[in-house]
Formats: sequence, C-alpha cells, structure tokens
Amino acid sequence: MTVTLTDADIRAALARMATDLAALTAGTDRLAVMGVYRRGTDLSQMLADELANARPSLKLGMGSIDITLYRDDLRSVGPKPVVGGSELPPGGIDDTTVVLVDDVLFTGRTVRAALNELSDWGRPGRILLCVLVDRGGRELPIQPDIVGATLQVPAGGRVDVLVPAIDGRLSVEVSR
Repeated sequence: MTVTLTDADIRAALARMATDLAALTAGTDRLAVMGVYRRGTDLSQMLADELANARPSLKLGMGSIDITLYRDDLRSVGPKPVVGGSELPPGGIDDTTVVLVDDVLFTGRTVRAALNELSDWGRPGRILLCVLVDRGGRELPIQPDIVGATLQVPAGGRVDVLVPAIDGRLSVEVSR
C-alpha cells in the first residue's frame, strides 16, 4: 500500500471541492448533501462542514444512501447482503439540488445504483456528483461534477479511502 493522499491533502481537497460546489450551486436555495454509504457518508459530512464555511447562510439538508439492494452484482455479494440505512434529508428530495458524495469513482456502477435509488424517492431538481477520487476506468457514461483528486491506478490496482470513524485515520491508499 502506498499512501497517495494524506489527511492534510484530503482536507485541502474537500475545502477546494466545497468552494467549487458553492460556486456551482450559487442561487440554489434547496440543497441536500447525500453520502453513499459507508465512506461517502463520512466524506459528505466533511464536505458539508466545508460548504457551510463557504456559504454560511445556506441551509443544507443531509442524508445518506445505501445502494446495496440496487447493485447490478447483488448475486455476487452473497445470499445475505449487509444493508445499511438510507436516510432522506428533511423535506425529501423533490425539486432539490442533491449533491451525491462518494469516495472513489471507478466503473460508474455505484453511481448508477444511487441514481436509481434516488429516483425511487422522488424527483430532484438537479443531481451533482462529487467524488474524492476519480480513478478512471468507466464502464458507464458517468462523469463527476467535482473531483478532489484524479489518480492513475494500474490495472488490477485498488484505491482505498480511509476515514476516521471507520478506519481511525484519514488517507487515500493505492495498492496493486
């Protein structure tokens, strides 16, 4: 494992992402930040904290989305998948700008599953995708609106985002 992004690198990336997000959503009065369960939920809270600094008067709705039952490879997960909880922001998502936050964007399949689940909950006015790491390798035509870091990862390589609440530290590690 090679530490590619340190705690300081990630915090700087999140601050920049929040600034970009504040500019991209200027004039928006209904904004909900929703993290993709698990690590995306931690990153979404960190991003929301930074966004509150960039736009102090903005009232943010917070939520989380667990895409487990929406995965297109659910059969390969096993007979009893572990399902976390999805949480809608107060007031729902109809006519709201939803900021979907995930840790790593790779094939695009997780994002597709999240979009499917969101459509079951309502009709957002707009959906923006923010990812901490874009490693390329898309299998679906999905692109992020805001990216913290773009990494070149060798074929068969792995990107792990570690967050304090789950892993005890904040970093991005790449392994072969």
